[in-house]
Amino acid sequence: MKFEKTITLKNGRECVLKNANQTDAKEVHDFFNLTHSQTDFLLSYPDENSYDVEQERQFLIAKELSPNEIELCAVVDGRIVGTAGIEAVGRKDKVKHRAEFGISIEKDYRGLGIGGALLKTCIECAKRVGYLQLELNVVADNTSAISLYKKEGFVEYGRNPRGFRSRISGWQEVILMYLALDK
Repeated sequence: MKFEKTITLKNGRECVLKNANQTDAKEVHDFFNLTHSQTDFLLSYPDENSYDVEQERQFLIAKELSPNEIELCAVVDGRIVGTAGIEAVGRKDKVKHRAEFGISIEKDYRGLGIGGALLKTCIECAKRVGYLQLELNVVADNTSAISLYKKEGFVEYGRNPRGFRSRISGWQEVILMYLALDK
């Protein structure tokens, strides 16, 4: 799936939302490690990154060629400052209507509208390819993310009080949310 759009951030700077492609592999790999060291709200830690740069390149090629999945990046001043994507839950008939959403924003670029723009773009892309439901998991303490998701229409459908076991804070409650795309 292909996508590119330029937006203006809350601070007046321009941001390009586009497919992360194979030439972005090293920067996306480094970005993953950076953002996963900046917050305890993401699924993994930098030392758990299972991809090397070549595997990242192959992943980005697959996403760019995919008819129903996408990996986006937000670029400010020629540098990736955010990523987001949608991925199929599965290919079987009973679940092929569902996609999962994930996002990360560099700490210094949060609060500028990048997260909302990436979320809206992923919702648009999910609808375009025929998904009927977009899903995500979010740590209950991540109130700004939860607020953004609710603003876009996501609803909570469950909680796992021991969803994550953080190296830093111990148990983290994880909220399961979904957005019906066919309403």
